[in-house]
Amino acid sequence: MGQDLIVVSVVAFLGALLATPLVLAVLRRTRIFDHPNHRSSHSVPTPRGGGWGLLCGFAVGLVALAWFRDSALPFPWPMLAGALLLLVVSAIDDIRGLGAAVRFGAQIVAVAIALASLPGDALLFQGWLPLPLDRLATAVAWLWFINLYNFMDGIDGLAATEAVAIGAGIGAVALLAGAAFDSVVAPGWMLAAAALGFLPWNWQRARIFLGDVGSILLGFLGGWLLIALAMEGQAAAALILPAYFLADATVTLLRRLIQGAHPAEPHREHFYQRAIRAGWSHAGTTLFVASVNAGLFLLALLSVDHPWLAIAGAALLTGGALAFLDRAWRNRRG
Repeated sequence: MGQDLIVVSVVAFLGALLATPLVLAVLRRTRIFDHPNHRSSHSVPTPRGGGWGLLCGFAVGLVALAWFRDSALPFPWPMLAGALLLLVVSAIDDIRGLGAAVRFGAQIVAVAIALASLPGDALLFQGWLPLPLDRLATAVAWLWFINLYNFMDGIDGLAATEAVAIGAGIGAVALLAGAAFDSVVAPGWMLAAAALGFLPWNWQRARIFLGDVGSILLGFLGGWLLIALAMEGQAAAALILPAYFLADATVTLLRRLIQGAHPAEPHREHFYQRAIRAGWSHAGTTLFVASVNAGLFLLALLSVDHPWLAIAGAALLTGGALAFLDRAWRNRRG
């Protein structure tokens, strides 16, 4: 098992590392760029759609896993069909733009298809809710995670670094807890490895952006793996690992709703964006969030045996990180 894990992770890493410059060349030739505006955190047109490179790495890792384990792909076909739907819609959105209703409608369909493939005894809330309510709550949580991941993809390296932390955390917790290897452990590490392979091309100053094809699919795949981890009895870890992204996006949304802003209106009010506006570099801000994620990784491991203690620690760590970023912003303003 250990050798298989190393091999498929290396395959995913190399796949993304080598595929991304090819994607970059295609995007430049077809002139698919993200042009800066007053809401952007970048200042020069940058190719958008680099998620294709990351996803290529993850895909070849999946094929390698099926090959070495002499088994089927670790994801059910309905879930892969949902991912394909989002891949097509997000690719079109990167090229020419789509309305919010079309994008969100595709997400609802993809999530519904994937959840319909789960057996009746696979419950996110471990029997605390009847099956229909469990599925509805799971769908809402997954849809929010997909969209918040897209919201949080706003500076160089941040979304890819988050994928490394979440994927590695899922794989490590699942391995420690004895969860299913092919469907949780290996895909988690492969997601982390593919994101790590993409990261050199996306680091400050980024030569390529993920685009919706990257951020939406990372939210979809990462959400599926977090749900799978929770259904394996590790709900605390599934909540802890993405805690910074969850907190930043949710608090920002609630604050803007209180202020009367439209929830879908583009802005630069996330805590990490305020840090950039306060003078922090993209690399410095991403490394700060990465250090928070390192702490969350350790707390997720602790949650296998001490879930409530780990959740309390994650709340303190995440709250402290947001408070620190907020203070940096207020000091700059004031």
